[in-house]
Amino acid sequence: MGDRKYKAGKILLVSVKIGIGASLAIYLAECLSLQFHTSAGIITLLSVLTTKWGTLKLSLLRLVTFICTAAACWLLLQYFKGDWIGFGIFLFFLVGICEWLDLRSTVSVNAVIATHFMTVKDFSAKFMLNEFLLVVIGVAIAFLLNLFQGNRAHKKIITENMRYTEQQLQEILEKLAFYLEGGSLEGSVWAEIIDLEKKLKSFVEQAWEYQNNTWHFHPGYYIDYFEMRLKQYGILHNLHYEIKKIRTMPDQAVVVAEYIRYMKQYVTEMNRPDKQIQKLHRTIEDMRREELPQTWEAFEGKAKLYHIMMDLEEFLIYKKRFVEGLDEKKLRIYWNKD
Repeated sequence: MGDRKYKAGKILLVSVKIGIGASLAIYLAECLSLQFHTSAGIITLLSVLTTKWGTLKLSLLRLVTFICTAAACWLLLQYFKGDWIGFGIFLFFLVGICEWLDLRSTVSVNAVIATHFMTVKDFSAKFMLNEFLLVVIGVAIAFLLNLFQGNRAHKKIITENMRYTEQQLQEILEKLAFYLEGGSLEGSVWAEIIDLEKKLKSFVEQAWEYQNNTWHFHPGYYIDYFEMRLKQYGILHNLHYEIKKIRTMPDQAVVVAEYIRYMKQYVTEMNRPDKQIQKLHRTIEDMRREELPQTWEAFEGKAKLYHIMMDLEEFLIYKKRFVEGLDEKKLRIYWNKD
């Protein structure tokens, strides 16, 4: 429910920014008596992105590429009698160069400017200043409006997604442990695992968006967190397959199930998994001391249990690496550690 509310608020905010920004850009351009003043609103519309950093980068690129566009128009459009021929040749070079330099996002505004040159056939410094001011007004208003992003609500959603992810991982681990003890593994577990993957990918995208909407450089914490959980998801995916392959459940499966239940309670954000890794190693050593199975099926089952324990160790190592990657600033901000 919270996620839907945030998406609705985000759509509303973008719509308001585009409506106000485009109108204000046209008004300012009209006050300056600029030709094609309505195009300032179009430029604002094309420049309003979802992130602050994206808008800033795009605005600077559009100002820089304007010079190239004006020069190309002066070289190409004034020598062609047929507007459609000159414009087609111009677009050929514009799109080719922008694609080559990975500047596709600047094509739309540059094409709008080119239509103005093509319409008036005026390549004087005065008209070029007119076009430059249209671009400046459009991108400046878009940048100023994109300073308002609702980061507080976005951060709240991200935190809720973190708690949801931890809860889902714990529930899936509990069901796998139940199956190791002889219970039935419901078909819904597989659906839950697939659903979690889709949501984790969207959570990573949201974390990237949040980082690009703030001037601070530390929010990469959320990206690292969800990418770590996505890797752990891969382990659960493998665990599900490994457990389903066991035809005869060995007695030691109960030990593994007990360890999973112990481990799952520490699938939280602010946990260092060192103790869980140590306990896992002790559990493996205890399993090794037991006598080897006498039948092939029992031996095969025990081997798969070892493989499951190795997967669980990898599950914990991903969290360990995440924690080790936190610097003092991130620990202070997110974990309240001095």
